[in-house]
Amino acid sequence: MSEIHEGMDVGYVAKLACVDLTDEETKLFQGQLDQILHYVEQLNELDVKDVEPTAHAIPVYNVLREDEVGTSLNHQDVMANAPASTDGQIRVPKIIDQ
Repeated sequence: MSEIHEGMDVGYVAKLACVDLTDEETKLFQGQLDQILHYVEQLNELDVKDVEPTAHAIPVYNVLREDEVGTSLNHQDVMANAPASTDGQIRVPKIIDQ
């Protein structure tokens, strides 16, 4: 068993998480975990010394637009569609008790 596999016991992790697994589930999940860790070992063997570290696989840019003044709904239309209102304001359920 390689260094990456040491301590990777599904039964132990399930116990820590207070998750009851049957013997069949433990065996299934241990096999799946072993496959994942084997794949990680293969990735660790890759020569990446000439690869620049990145946070994303492709460049990510903020897509911004200029603020533009547009038309908005008139007050009466908004209030007509509000489920509840008081004094020209939309009433919403209280979410914080004080």
